[in-house]
Amino acid sequence: MTTAPAILDRIESVTLSSVTLPLPTGISDAKVLTGRQRPMTEVAFLFAEIRTEAGLEGVGFSYSKRAGGPAQFAHAREVAPDLIGEDPSDIGRLWTKLVWAGASVGRSGAATQALAAIDVALWDLKAKRAGLPLAKLLGAHRDSVRCYNTSGGFLHEPIEQILDNATRTLESGVGGIKIKVGQPDAAEDLRRVRAVREHLGDTVPFMVDANQQWDRPTAMRVGRALEEFALVWIEEPLDAYDAHGHAALARSLDTAIATGEMLTSVAEHHELIRADAVDILQPDAPRIGGITQFLKLAALAEHANLQLAPHFAMEIHVHLAAAYPHEPWVEHFDWLYPLFNERLETRDGRMYLSDRPGLGITLSEQTRAWTVDRVHVDAPR
Repeated sequence: MTTAPAILDRIESVTLSSVTLPLPTGISDAKVLTGRQRPMTEVAFLFAEIRTEAGLEGVGFSYSKRAGGPAQFAHAREVAPDLIGEDPSDIGRLWTKLVWAGASVGRSGAATQALAAIDVALWDLKAKRAGLPLAKLLGAHRDSVRCYNTSGGFLHEPIEQILDNATRTLESGVGGIKIKVGQPDAAEDLRRVRAVREHLGDTVPFMVDANQQWDRPTAMRVGRALEEFALVWIEEPLDAYDAHGHAALARSLDTAIATGEMLTSVAEHHELIRADAVDILQPDAPRIGGITQFLKLAALAEHANLQLAPHFAMEIHVHLAAAYPHEPWVEHFDWLYPLFNERLETRDGRMYLSDRPGLGITLSEQTRAWTVDRVHVDAPR
């Protein structure tokens, strides 16, 4: 039996784009009602398009809500030249190379979020070279994942609109409903939760998200009041870094505690795991540095027998969730629809992997139109 020699490739160019996605309506969660933030009117995206000498391409993205998008773009622009001429298959080594190129500004936050777009693009490229969807390259445990919707449950909308949104969401094939809580008046939160649970009935999966706006006594008191609604989880009841407070809630409440989306490194998530502070871990691959870092965290979460519910960016996370051993959840957001030419299929409460190679996404003309800055990096001539 003879085999063909391995074909090695090299990175020829990297194109970085800063894209501003406008939202139709200003979005408010508890952080707005408590005065910590203004309503969100746009999302900044960093796209990385990597091309090899063999003519193959990979695309990845990171993002920032409110401030931070220009910083991610600037950092990626500085380190991207270090990729030229490298073998795109050496993803772990390249992540380390780039993180050390900018080590003086740290190994978390905006610096590694800039690397995330590049890292995701490299994984997209690797799966395309193999002719496989990313989940299959990683080793899928399933071809679909449970999904729930958040974008219809924000606090700026009256409860009647929330109920209508929930009906339409379930009719679209999404399986669960999450709404925002954490208002200054907890009684109003409970009124809205009760209305949604009565509207959904007893069997529809239902979650709430306080966006870190409760102190410890409030979280315990409201958490106990929420027990009657048979929630799948209570999300971010406390400050994201309060591992001990989350641990106390996890020990005291029957309802699962979920958190992690605001953390920006594997090390920060590891603190939650070591403290037994979480039942359902919610990492965000673009926020923690990309797929390479997500896979490290997923191994830690599996070892701790935690459930997984990645935050936002479903175009990336459907693949990572499908490759997680325990049945996960993926968050359905329709905000990103204009950015891509493709759509993920949802039916019967689940989100399905496509058979397209890589992430299975291509950038739309609208994405090009919303580009506010762009740089192309290639070998010196």
